[in-house]
Amino acid sequence: MCKSPGGKNVSLSLSLMMECYLLCQDKEQEPIFLPHGTAVILGRDPKTRITDRKCSRQQVELVADCDNKSVRVTQLGVNPTSVENVNLSEGSSTGMVEGNMLCVVNGLYRYTLFFSEAKAKPSPAPDSSSLQVPPEEQAVGPRTSSAKRTLQDYFSTASNEDRPKRGKKAKTEDGSESEKETAAKAQQTKSKTAAGPKQETSGMLRAQPCPKDSWEEHGTLMVFNKKGVQASNKIVGFDIDGTIITTKSGKAFAVNVNDWRILYPEVPQKLKDLLKNGFKVVFFTNQLGISRGKLQPKDFRAKAEAILEKLGVPVQVFVATGTGIFRKPVLGMWDFLREKANDGIEVDVEECLYVGDAAGRPANWAPDRKKKDFSCSDRLFALNAGLRFLTPEEFFLGWKPAPFELPSFDPRKLDATGLQYEPSSAQLVSPSKEVVVAVGFPAAGKSTFVKAQLVSKGYTYINRDTLGTWQKCVATCEEALRNGRSVVVDNTNPDLESRGRYIECARTAGVPARCFLFTASIEQAKHNNRFREMTYTGKGHVSVNNMVIHGYKNKFVPPSPSEGFSEVLKIHFVPRFDDPQLEALFRQFSDS
Repeated sequence: MCKSPGGKNVSLSLSLMMECYLLCQDKEQEPIFLPHGTAVILGRDPKTRITDRKCSRQQVELVADCDNKSVRVTQLGVNPTSVENVNLSEGSSTGMVEGNMLCVVNGLYRYTLFFSEAKAKPSPAPDSSSLQVPPEEQAVGPRTSSAKRTLQDYFSTASNEDRPKRGKKAKTEDGSESEKETAAKAQQTKSKTAAGPKQETSGMLRAQPCPKDSWEEHGTLMVFNKKGVQASNKIVGFDIDGTIITTKSGKAFAVNVNDWRILYPEVPQKLKDLLKNGFKVVFFTNQLGISRGKLQPKDFRAKAEAILEKLGVPVQVFVATGTGIFRKPVLGMWDFLREKANDGIEVDVEECLYVGDAAGRPANWAPDRKKKDFSCSDRLFALNAGLRFLTPEEFFLGWKPAPFELPSFDPRKLDATGLQYEPSSAQLVSPSKEVVVAVGFPAAGKSTFVKAQLVSKGYTYINRDTLGTWQKCVATCEEALRNGRSVVVDNTNPDLESRGRYIECARTAGVPARCFLFTASIEQAKHNNRFREMTYTGKGHVSVNNMVIHGYKNKFVPPSPSEGFSEVLKIHFVPRFDDPQLEALFRQFSDS
C-alpha cells in the first residue's frame, strides 16, 4: 500500500502494468486491445474486417488475465476456432499465452497474442470480493512468505526439512510507453513467437475462472473443464475409480454408468478445502473401454458431469481413452495439463500432489483389505512426474502409509554405457559365411541390434513378420546360403524346433550356426513394447499384446551348443537415443 497526495491508501494493480493485444497476421490493421478481466467478443465485424459467412458475428470470446499474461479463449460460433494445435468446438475453452496463434475460424484469420508494459497508474484498492484469491490470502500490506499456504502447510504431517524452499516474489517495473508507442511496438513484433512466460511460484498464481462447462477432444485424450475451474501453480490430482468413487453394487467393476457412489463422506469437503487454499483440483483417469467400444464417450461424459455435480466443486478432468502417451502411468495427461491446459501458468511441482488407489499395495495391507491393488499405475504416475503421492485412505481418512511394492523393472536404472554382449572377446561379424539365429522376447531389441550390427555388414535379413511363414523363411535362408551370403534370422525362436530348422540349413550348406540370445526380461520386453506403441510411426515393428509375450515365455527353452550352435552370445539391452525427448519418454514407468 502507498499514500496518495490526498492521504488515501491506494494500490498499484499489476493488471495496469501490462496491456494485452492481438496482432493480425493476415493483413495490415491496428492491434486489437484486450482489457484485463473483460470479455471481448470477436467475429464477423468491422474490428476484425472478417466478411466470411462461416464466421459468426459472435465467433469467439476472449478474457485477458494480464497478471499471468494469459487469455481464456471460448468458442461461441458453430465453426471451429483454434489456438495453436488445439481445435475448439462450440462452447469449449482453452488457454492462450504470449506468442500463441489464434485462428478465428476454420484455420483462417490469424492473430498472435502479445503483452506489453504500460504506464502504471494508482487505482483504489479493490474490494476483497473482487480479488482472484481466497479470503485467507488477501493480506493487508506487503505479502510475506508466511501468507502462502503450501502443500506441506496443508498437510501438517510434513516436517520442516521436507518443505520446499520458496522462490522470491516477482517484481514489476513501471512502464513508460505511451499508447501509440505501445501499439507501434506491438505492430513491429507481429511475427514474434514465444514459449510462454515463466511464472514466479512464491505466491498463488490463478487465472480467470472457466466461464462454462466444456469438453475438448485431442486424439485419445478428452478434457473437461467444469464451469468455475481456475488455473493455479498448485495442482492436486486424483484418480477417479477407487479414489473419488466406488461402485454402489459392491462389485469390482461398475455394471453400468450409474453404478457409482462417492467413496468416502469426507471426499467433497476435502476437495472444497483444497480449492479454498488455492489448489486446482484435477482428475486423471484411464478409460480404455472407450477405445475398445465397451463404453460410449457420451455415457462417460454424462457420468463425469454427474460426479462433479454430486461433489459440488469445479474440477478439470483428463480422460485417456486408449493406449499411447496419455495412458497412466506415462505422463501425457500431466504434460498436456502443464503445457496447454493451465492458462499459461507454470506448475510448481513441489507444491503438487497426486492421490490414487493403484498403489502397489499387497494383499491384506489393512485388516479389512484382503485384495492387493490391481496395479501400481497411480503411484508410478506420481513417481514419473516427481509428485508427492498418497492413497485415498491416507489423504481422505488420515491413515498411516501402507506397505507397497514397485515393479521389479525400473527403466530409470538402465545403463546406457553397459556391456552390450558377452563374452566381450567374441566377434559379432564373422569373416566367413554363417547363419545367426536370434532368440528373445518380442520387443527385446533384436531387430534394431541385428540390422545395425549384421545386416549393415551384408547379412541377408530373414523375418517372419515380413515373409509370412516359417517355410518361406527357411527357403530364403537356403537360397542366400547357396548364393554365398551369411544369414541372420530375426524371429523369437523360443524352442528347439524353431531353431533346429535353421541349424539344419547351416549344416546342409556346411557353414556354422551361431545363436544370439537377447537377455531382456519379460518386464523389459513389456516396457519396450509399450514404448513401441507410443512412438510407432509406420516403420519397424508394431506393438504386440501381452499374450504373445507370455506365449514366448511358456515355450522358451534356453539355447545351448548341444543343439548344434558353434557359439551362444548373450546380447544385453542397452538403451541409446539421439533424441533426448524419446529417451525421457523411455525412462518413464509405462507398464504397471
